[in-house]
Amino acid sequence: MEQREVVYVISDSVGETAELVVKAVATQFNGGHVEIRRNSYVDDIEDIEDVLMLAKKEKSLIAYTIVITNLKEYLDKRAMEEGIPAIDLLSPLMNAFESRFDKEPHHQPGMMRKLDDEYFRKIEAIEFAVKYDDGRDPRGILKADIVLIGVSRTSKTPLSMFLAHKRYKVANVPIVPEVPPPDELFQIPRKNCIGLIISPNKLNEIRKERLKALGLGSQANYASYQRILEELDYAEKIMKRVGCPVINVSNKAIEETAGLILDVLKKERSF
Repeated sequence: MEQREVVYVISDSVGETAELVVKAVATQFNGGHVEIRRNSYVDDIEDIEDVLMLAKKEKSLIAYTIVITNLKEYLDKRAMEEGIPAIDLLSPLMNAFESRFDKEPHHQPGMMRKLDDEYFRKIEAIEFAVKYDDGRDPRGILKADIVLIGVSRTSKTPLSMFLAHKRYKVANVPIVPEVPPPDELFQIPRKNCIGLIISPNKLNEIRKERLKALGLGSQANYASYQRILEELDYAEKIMKRVGCPVINVSNKAIEETAGLILDVLKKERSF
């Protein structure tokens, strides 16, 4: 009776990487008909011994992704003693990184999973910013890490997206004299909210350019100086009512304003 071909995958983390590599190689041999037995979160010598005892009973080999130095060295030594081929899938590339880029590896398991978690948090924050952009759904105000308020063209949306890439859930709410602000704005802690203001001259300039880009006349009420003064005055009253910190975004790049927002929130939340 033909012996089964078995590959024991050992990892001090999940072991997904090792299993995928084994599968990719296995497809080059008889269509990949090999049994893969994955052993995840191996973190002590006893776990390694258990796998070795099973592996020596059949025609098998071991493929592993272990970054904990003492475990790797133990597995290499014991696999050699038992005559079981043990293939280290990480060290050749890690050694190349270390040599070429002159950097030391952390030797900490699960770091890829941590990176994945950060990535998914960023995606979640971006989706949140899109969903609760421009006051579309006031329920987002209660869920947000940061709420930005201000008149039109004070960079609320680009700031929301920039901060979302830093994994903050941001909702933004336009302040318009004809539209009462949502009740939720007055239900959140003041430290969660930032008011954005801008000089009348700068806002007038920005709005004229916006109208021009839309193919509209620059004399529209949206860009009139009197209208701008009214909006800014109303926004200031709302911000005072909310009691939130205020940042002047005139002549500031998005990155600079975002840095100021995070600095202000850090100070506010430290009390």
